[in-house]
Amino acid sequence: MYRSLIRPLLFKLDPENAHHFTFNLIKNIHRIPGVAAINRALFRPKSNDPIELWGLKFPNRVGLAAGFDKDALLYKELYNYGFGFIEVGTVTPKGQEGNPKPRMFRLPQDQGLINRMGFNNQGLEHLQKQLMAKRPKDLIIGGNIGKNKLTPNEQALDDYRACRKALHPYVDYFVVNVSSPNTPNLRDLQEKEPLKRILKNLKEDDAQEDKSKPILLKIAPDLSNAQLDDIIEIVEETGIEGLIATNTTISRDGLKTEKARIEEIGAGGLSGQPVKNRSTEVIRYLKQNAKIDFPIIAVGGVQSRADYLEKLEAGASLVQVYTGFIYQGPGLVKQLLSD
Repeated sequence: MYRSLIRPLLFKLDPENAHHFTFNLIKNIHRIPGVAAINRALFRPKSNDPIELWGLKFPNRVGLAAGFDKDALLYKELYNYGFGFIEVGTVTPKGQEGNPKPRMFRLPQDQGLINRMGFNNQGLEHLQKQLMAKRPKDLIIGGNIGKNKLTPNEQALDDYRACRKALHPYVDYFVVNVSSPNTPNLRDLQEKEPLKRILKNLKEDDAQEDKSKPILLKIAPDLSNAQLDDIIEIVEETGIEGLIATNTTISRDGLKTEKARIEEIGAGGLSGQPVKNRSTEVIRYLKQNAKIDFPIIAVGGVQSRADYLEKLEAGASLVQVYTGFIYQGPGLVKQLLSD
């Protein structure tokens, strides 16, 4: 019903407006007694395929990627659609509007999205308050952290440290986002020395806590093999707990959408099916070339069980969806986990 009826109606709206409309709809229908239980019965998979990583018990391997519920407004309701974990953010110390609208665009022919949101979010204090609420006991929450647009790269570490400290009591793991293409010069922080500095300091800060939390790094699909070799070395040297591969791509190769439309849209990160193969290639390269074994969360183009199994075969321990959830609807998690 979603793909035949609901999606065509939503796709008549501007993508960002459709996102907010869907959020409000989900929030409001869950206020009706019994709806949460009905959705859990319909959408939570019976065969969960649980896994334990970093001392955390994930009820299943499928999570919701960062960017969908930036401000933790809907994570309790989204749990009912089957997710084993949900990543909130990207959050920055201060709330910010992000880039000018329009800033999200659908590519239906390619089952993809282009966005240049620019870390729009309500800031750390708001996110803290949202995460204080009681949540389902088996739901794992990740915190994706970034820097404010106006913070120069030389001071970026201060923003990442502030985010980690503030969210430590409320999330189960952290993701350091230096790979979004939509904040000016952010990807410069993926270079070896600045990245090592950020991650080493975050690990040192975490070691001072009563309970440590895993710290992961989210990387771009546009890195060369030499840069991926640097990432492997950084993981080994800093002792971070894993990677998320991958963020959106700035490449526009191989698209079915007309070139004129792509040029009209302009800059932004491309997600969905067009990034699927490159994401898998990155995961496979990392697994084959790392001297130590570390978990990888796969994200990029997962819209079917075959896509899901491909990521696991490449070496991923967990899989996240975002664009696939928009195109395939609330039954996606159950579909991915059904034999």
